[in-house]
Amino acid sequence: MSQLNESPIITIERRKAITIIISSVIVAIALGGGLTKVGAGFAARSNSGITVTGSAKVSATADNAVWTLNVQASTPRVADAIAKVGADVEAVSAYLINGGIPADALTLGAVSTYANPEYVNGNSTGRILSHNASRDVVVRTKDVQLVSKLSQSIGTLLQTGVNVNNYGPQYYVSTLPTLRPQLLGEAMKDAQVRAVALTEAVGGKVGAVISVTAGPFQVTSPDSTMTDAGGFYDTTTIEKTLTSTVSVTFKTK
Repeated sequence: MSQLNESPIITIERRKAITIIISSVIVAIALGGGLTKVGAGFAARSNSGITVTGSAKVSATADNAVWTLNVQASTPRVADAIAKVGADVEAVSAYLINGGIPADALTLGAVSTYANPEYVNGNSTGRILSHNASRDVVVRTKDVQLVSKLSQSIGTLLQTGVNVNNYGPQYYVSTLPTLRPQLLGEAMKDAQVRAVALTEAVGGKVGAVISVTAGPFQVTSPDSTMTDAGGFYDTTTIEKTLTSTVSVTFKTK
């Protein structure tokens, strides 16, 4: 039977089939070309370089201590509160000096006072229940071990009736500016070792440095995993660990 004698339905179905075949061929060609471009893009990107993170750490001992002691008193009369704070500050100063802290290592803050008003059902009655007074005694010294000892023994002073808040000494490393360049150099070496290991594993070689980004320094207590995106500085311990990180991009061959 000739094509001229085919029914209209058969002719329509044949045209649909041809259209589908042509469309499939076009899509296949487009996908093939697209995948070729995508593959080339990945290859170009992988050949542009390799980025690794290097790190270095070192142990350090704090050589500066800042210890703030806050003396407080609360009495019905403001004058009595100030007098009590004055007496307690003298007792705190005597405890520190007798313990071995030089007098010139102490700094006395200004006396501050405030009133405690009375409230009934959330409304002020206009009466004053008591007056509070406070004053800081700040110790600054390089004898960190002595400060640690006195801080741990301050309970003997509290037992005498002196009202003092001990927030604990803060310990600092004064050599940090000197240690930073050393740590950065060691972190760079570590980054290069890692880059070489990665590239040689796939038959490549490490080339020149393209870019370097130094991360923030982390000063933590020994064996601590505490970090912060903006840098961390733990002041609660005398012994510390200093960590530096760098992100380095190397050319690859």
